[in-house]
Amino acid sequence: MANPRELSLKGKIGAYSVLTLFTIFAIYPVLRVFSISLRPGDRLLTKSLAIIPDGANFNAYISLFTEEPFLIWLRNSLLISIVVTIVGVSLATTAGYAFSRFKFPGKSSAMIAIMTTQMFPVSILLLPLFILLINLRLYDSFLGLIIAYSATALPFTIWQMKGYYDTIPYSLEEAAMIDGASRTYTFYKVILPLALPALAITALFSFMTAYSEYLVAVVLIQNTDYFTLPLGLKSFQSSMEASWGLYSAGAIIVSLPVVILFIFLSRWLISGLTLGSVKG
Repeated sequence: MANPRELSLKGKIGAYSVLTLFTIFAIYPVLRVFSISLRPGDRLLTKSLAIIPDGANFNAYISLFTEEPFLIWLRNSLLISIVVTIVGVSLATTAGYAFSRFKFPGKSSAMIAIMTTQMFPVSILLLPLFILLINLRLYDSFLGLIIAYSATALPFTIWQMKGYYDTIPYSLEEAAMIDGASRTYTFYKVILPLALPALAITALFSFMTAYSEYLVAVVLIQNTDYFTLPLGLKSFQSSMEASWGLYSAGAIIVSLPVVILFIFLSRWLISGLTLGSVKG
């Protein structure tokens, strides 16, 4: 009969082997993009499998920050993403709390309507958004793009926050209010600290919705001064040629803010994803 310790060791070895395989599978494309960014002469294809190519240089990165309006695109994307994150977190925390704790006419219909919007792709919303923003004279502006991204992110984040609030016992609020705390004080001092994992998910999703989106931006933004990073990187491709070195270098730089944000919020992400999806 096999020793339980041996079985446990074999199980760990097998699990770590699978995880290592999938990690390599996920990281390798990133390494290839980094390799392309170091190649001289905008070469895309090569017979070499080396990550650091012959004649490697950082000319693409230097050109990206000195000769291209990359910093303007980065500023635009960060500005829009931060505002959308603030709007998304603010509205989702309060709306999710209202749906979780209060009973009011039309609550079920409103929740169904919010959930229904998740059934349709963003492309279906482009024409209504286009017409709405033109009528509001917000087409081709930062504010119009912020409104569009916020409207896209809020349905998921409201459901996420509502589901997480449902897992927090109402008795905690009752105890605070019995001690004389107002509902507003209870919400900010008791509930929100307990909802940090869900807030982390809401912030990350809202940020990524705005930071990496291309389809809505290409329809709503025409002025090159308002270009975001996805629109700017796309401009490195033309019908005749593509600046693969600049494109790859830009892709590497673009990914850094998301990676940093993910690492910063990682301690809350797992519990936020699991607990927030238990109830709905």
